[in-house]
Amino acid sequence: MKQTLLQEKYPVFTVELNKDETTGTSVDAIIEFLKARIDETPDAVFIAVFDHYAHTKSLPEGEIAPEILDAKNLIFCFGVKLPNPAVLAVRPRSIGVAELADRFVITFMEAPMPRANQAMESWAHALKNTVR
Repeated sequence: MKQTLLQEKYPVFTVELNKDETTGTSVDAIIEFLKARIDETPDAVFIAVFDHYAHTKSLPEGEIAPEILDAKNLIFCFGVKLPNPAVLAVRPRSIGVAELADRFVITFMEAPMPRANQAMESWAHALKNTVR
């Protein structure tokens, strides 16, 4: 897993899995695996799946890099505390799953809660040779 700053301000974690490193055969299979991890986590709740690829493709000026074959976001929330209204700005969480010809790219932005980061990192690493 590598961590980068997207546009010099967003801390993003990225896991790239070659297609021969996972039994996941599609973005949907990987999303289902991750959704099951959310469902197993008592302080996390599934919200939705957003088909980013279809949305962008439907826009008259939508642009998608030619190497991206599919792209979806799994939206969920870790909501252990709500100490002030500003916390709403960094919730809910999202994990992006993109398919390229030879690999899947899983990305998520660093959360302000260490427990959420640990969970998302472990879920992403668990994708290696475990998705059905």
